[in-house]
Amino acid sequence: MRLSLGIHLRKVATTLLLAGGLFLCATSNLQAARSASVASGKNGVVVAGEKRAAEIGTQVLEKGGNAADAATAALLALSVTKIGSFTIGGEASVILYDAHQQKAHALWAQGAAPLDPQATAWYLKNGMPGSDIRTAAVPAAVDLCVTLLKQYGTISFEEAVKPTLALLDAGGPTWYIDTSDGSRIETGKNWQADLARTLRKLVEAEQKTKGNREVRLQAVADRFYRGDIADELEAWYISQGGFLRKQDLAAHRTYIEDPVSLDYRGYQVLKCGPWTQGPFLLEGLRLLEGFDLKKMGLLSPDYIHTVIEVMKLAMADRDEYYADPRFVEVPIKGLLSEEYTKIRRPLIDPHQASLELRPGDPYQMKAVKKGLRSFPTQGGTTTLTVVDRWGNMVAATPSGLGSTAGPAGNTGIIHGSRLISLNTWPGHPNCIAPGKRPRITLSPALVLKAGKPVVAISVAGGDLQDQAGLQLILDSIEFGMHAATAVSTPRFATAHHISSFGPEGPKLGSLQVNRDVPEETVKVLEHRGHKVELTSGEIGGAAMISCELAAPRECEGSGSAAQNAGK
Repeated sequence: MRLSLGIHLRKVATTLLLAGGLFLCATSNLQAARSASVASGKNGVVVAGEKRAAEIGTQVLEKGGNAADAATAALLALSVTKIGSFTIGGEASVILYDAHQQKAHALWAQGAAPLDPQATAWYLKNGMPGSDIRTAAVPAAVDLCVTLLKQYGTISFEEAVKPTLALLDAGGPTWYIDTSDGSRIETGKNWQADLARTLRKLVEAEQKTKGNREVRLQAVADRFYRGDIADELEAWYISQGGFLRKQDLAAHRTYIEDPVSLDYRGYQVLKCGPWTQGPFLLEGLRLLEGFDLKKMGLLSPDYIHTVIEVMKLAMADRDEYYADPRFVEVPIKGLLSEEYTKIRRPLIDPHQASLELRPGDPYQMKAVKKGLRSFPTQGGTTTLTVVDRWGNMVAATPSGLGSTAGPAGNTGIIHGSRLISLNTWPGHPNCIAPGKRPRITLSPALVLKAGKPVVAISVAGGDLQDQAGLQLILDSIEFGMHAATAVSTPRFATAHHISSFGPEGPKLGSLQVNRDVPEETVKVLEHRGHKVELTSGEIGGAAMISCELAAPRECEGSGSAAQNAGK
């Protein structure tokens, strides 16, 4: 297998996607997956977490927009229709393929911790609070949308946001449901009207700015992060006892980098860097290359046992090493090297489940590391995918983790609590520091064949995301499944890892399995030492698009709401 890692980060004024987009959205239970929406066609497909957002994205494609345009419009809509799972004050990870450049890019749309060292000192002394404004990161979604349009799109911000403004103008309740715990958050305000005013200010900035399209789009981001909206946000942060300030907003940029890539059985699998959990999926594929999964059989005892044991090893490395690469060295090349894989693979006992956390040491090339830096210690996420007629594809996972702080003053902007994914363990790579971004779970994927994108995947579900994503990739590559079949296939997962969301320790040996898996298989797994829990809920809310390689490319999408472009 060939490994490539782009380590040069390129700053841009905003985030992300590409002239083609796949955005995926997730369902919340197994029954929903069984009845997932399916769409196929040659002119583009949008799969989103909510029907109206999918329709909005599809309409953009039908009017001649590309995938980046459609993704931006759908993303803005999701910030309203999926409030509590994703917000305009939230974040996203994106991988996109640009058909014109014939190149993929990873986009890092995550806000940082406050720059003030006194704020960091407070966190280190008091720990990370639950989901109040002190755990809010800098809002990243607006910069993401501007980058999509500026770098890869063709339409204006005004055109992209128009359908969302119509949704907001229609009004709605003063409350929303926080998907981290299902609680109802009463704002006491018409937050839809407030947010509509804020978004119209951004449109006004674009309209009044002289210059070319890129200059006008940049004015949108500047007003949000460096203008009067930033002033309003700062005043609210201060009033609520938060630590963010205007300097934090002004410093925000989206990074564009090469994805981490791995060749697996003739396919190139692309993930975001170690600022997400994504590379552990690639570690898993490295290890699985040494096993004949087809011979084992899909969802057989040997298959489930092998894949779950591989994920335990890969997630142990995630918990030990992954973090903001601007602050710490993350040994990705070593973790994905053939040498390291060969010394780790024998740790998998084919007859016995592991009951230990076993990160390795890629520096000294030791199978198991001594002296762990990981210590046992909420969430809302949705997805959006778009592919267009020109072969552009994007996979993105947007989120508004634990959105319980309510709207910011009269802006209508609801923040998340993504800083909860940092820790306060001195010496750990993911320990909070001024301006540091948390290592997040948001982890989309693209799969290429002969240099062309054939699969896009995004999953909601926190630590489950890449566990489900790995299985979807195996469904596609090993067993030849298209999107609809793969999304509806039963999955399994483990909590044999450190939680990415606070003080929950590992559940050693745990194995969660969908009830559709045969009883005989479950008994064999229990005999091997797995602590099996059956669930009728979906394991990882998945959305997926798969495309034929040959032209004209027929694409199939499956998820909560799938739409195909009719023209």
